[in-house]
Amino acid sequence: MSGDIARDSAEGSSRSSVSHHNQPQSPPLSRYESQKRRDWNTFGQYLKNQRPPVALSQCNCNHVLEFLRYLDQFGKTKVHLHGCVFFGQPDPPAPCTCPLRQAWGSLDALIGRLRAAYDEHGGSPETNPFGNGAIRVYLREVRDCQAKARGIPYRKKKKKKAQIKPNVDDPMPSSNQQPSSQLAT
Repeated sequence: MSGDIARDSAEGSSRSSVSHHNQPQSPPLSRYESQKRRDWNTFGQYLKNQRPPVALSQCNCNHVLEFLRYLDQFGKTKVHLHGCVFFGQPDPPAPCTCPLRQAWGSLDALIGRLRAAYDEHGGSPETNPFGNGAIRVYLREVRDCQAKARGIPYRKKKKKKAQIKPNVDDPMPSSNQQPSSQLAT
C-alpha cells in the first residue's frame, strides 16, 4: 500500500514537471515588482483578518490608515517621545525606552507600491484608497514627527534643473551665451 502511494506521488511529480515545461516561462520579477506583489498580498491578508473581513471593493482610506498603524509594531526606527531626554538629538548617547516605528520613507514607498498595485488590479484612480488625501496628511505628520524626534529637519530634495554648461574646449560658444569679454561692452 505504501508502494502505491510512493508510485502515485512519483507519477504525480512527473506529470507536474511535464506541465511546467509546456507553460511559457515568464521573466523573473524585478525587486520593485516583487515587493509590490508581496505588499499587495500582505494588505489583502490584513483585510481578510479583520472582524468582519473587509472585501477589497469595500476598502477605504480608514482601512489603509489602520494598516499603516498596525505595521508600526514591526518597525525598526527609534522614534523618541516628547518626554524623552533624547528627543531632538540625532545621535543619542545611550539607549532609551522609546518605541520602534516604521520609518516614514518605508511607509511612503509602501503606499506608492500599493497605489500602483491597486491600479493594476483594476481599481480606478478616483477610488484608490491609497491615493486619498488623508493618507498624504498622515504620511506628512509621520515625516514631521520623526524629523522633530531625531532633531533632523526634513528638507525636500530639489529637482535638478538641466543646466547648459559651456564647453571650454569649444571655440564657438552657443548663440545664447556670450563670452565674458563681450559682456563688458
